[in-house]
Amino acid sequence: MSAAADLSDAPRLEVRGLTRSYGGVAVVDDVSLSVKPGQVTCLLGPSGCGKSTTLRMIAGVDRQDAGAVLVDGREVSGPVHHTPPEERGIGLMFQDFALFPHLTVAQNVGFGLRGLPRSEVAARVREFLGKVGMGRFEGQYPHQLSGGEQQRVALARALAPRPRIMLMDEPFSGLDDRLRDGIRDETLDVLAAENTAVLLVTHEPAEAMRMADEIALMRDGRIVQRGSPYNIYNAPVDREAAGFFSDINVLEGRVQGALSETPFGQFLAPGQPDGTPVDIVFRPQHLRIDFDRDGRGPHPTPETGTPARGVVQRARFMGSESLVEFRMDFDGSILTAKVPSVFLPKPGMALWLMIRRDRCFVFPRKAG
Repeated sequence: MSAAADLSDAPRLEVRGLTRSYGGVAVVDDVSLSVKPGQVTCLLGPSGCGKSTTLRMIAGVDRQDAGAVLVDGREVSGPVHHTPPEERGIGLMFQDFALFPHLTVAQNVGFGLRGLPRSEVAARVREFLGKVGMGRFEGQYPHQLSGGEQQRVALARALAPRPRIMLMDEPFSGLDDRLRDGIRDETLDVLAAENTAVLLVTHEPAEAMRMADEIALMRDGRIVQRGSPYNIYNAPVDREAAGFFSDINVLEGRVQGALSETPFGQFLAPGQPDGTPVDIVFRPQHLRIDFDRDGRGPHPTPETGTPARGVVQRARFMGSESLVEFRMDFDGSILTAKVPSVFLPKPGMALWLMIRRDRCFVFPRKAG
């Protein structure tokens, strides 16, 4: 492999074992990750899991208790050395845009370009306002702009110094839903054109799936799983990870001979000792429905296993799909099916249900 190939494959941002505690409680606990040029990594997790604290330590506005931050292989913050935020070559975008209300659009974008010749500042301002479609707004003030326009100005201001890394903390959460998708896509296009390494914080799985090349799922201050959106969705590390990305159904079972017996048939539980209680997890779209034609139900198949009967409790049309809740005959539990288009059976109707066995996850049940 050539030296150029080695360089392009090297991480632009590397985080090693970042830890931060407040009052003896670890808010961020041994977090490590890396982001390459042109890559978008999403720190995803619920509020309070340590995402924003991690971002602040990488930016340099908060200091870690342990661990290190490296930019292009050079340590910018570690046990001894701590480079100020403005010297790290890192751009920041936040939820509230943080535009200066007393400065024009052009002055906001040029604010971080101090030290450059005036002609170069003007050229950069025109260049990046043009890239985000805001060139004709140079002389206006933030209060004269819509939320989407302010977002574009904030992006231009963050990009104007040509940072090697962009940190984004819930930058789209304040936007109207109708604007959000378009502005997210425009932002990604501009960042990709600049070959910027992007670390984005969000609590919305759909946003992470839409934007990320890699997702780092956080919980209680730790990264519990990292991977591509496809892999992290289709191979969750545990029940909580599966449930964070979508609604889930759960069957309870117990292992005997590497199998767990359920009313839907046996499920493989390799590597689990006999007697282990397990949760069999599957998403509503993988629950199949058949009508109770003769009271016996459809025949079992290797793909779907044994059918089990449920009684409709409620059906709701959601626009592109329908959600149907069933009370199961075998234990009275509630399972939910997601059906494309319109399917609204009446409450009390008995239907047969089957599970896509290749879409089930078997996890040891956690205490509590």
